[in-house]
Amino acid sequence: MSVGAVSRTAYEMLTKFDEAPLAYTLSALAALVYVFITYTLVRGGERARKAALVCCAAELVGVLTVGTWTLLDPSAFPDATVWSDYGMGYVFIPVVLPVTGILWLRGARTRAPAPAA
Repeated sequence: MSVGAVSRTAYEMLTKFDEAPLAYTLSALAALVYVFITYTLVRGGERARKAALVCCAAELVGVLTVGTWTLLDPSAFPDATVWSDYGMGYVFIPVVLPVTGILWLRGARTRAPAPAA
């Protein structure tokens, strides 16, 4: 998802940013959050897990907010964002991914081995 969001956003911002600056800026924000979550998951550790959890929650808020906004006021977004219509352009992965990430990260906390005494 990180690669797809970054690639699409880079293309849109370089070729047609003036057509829908809000949409492309939100797509860039989503792409950065995806990259950061990927980085924290690869890095590992409790602090990284907590950071990824916060980012997944922020991503979910973004998807729900922008998804609802695009349904209520479609004219505000002349072009779609990653979060438009709850991620319909990405097969709803933007709304499923943070939920799955939150569930997985919460479970990872309970599965972590206890520190040695």
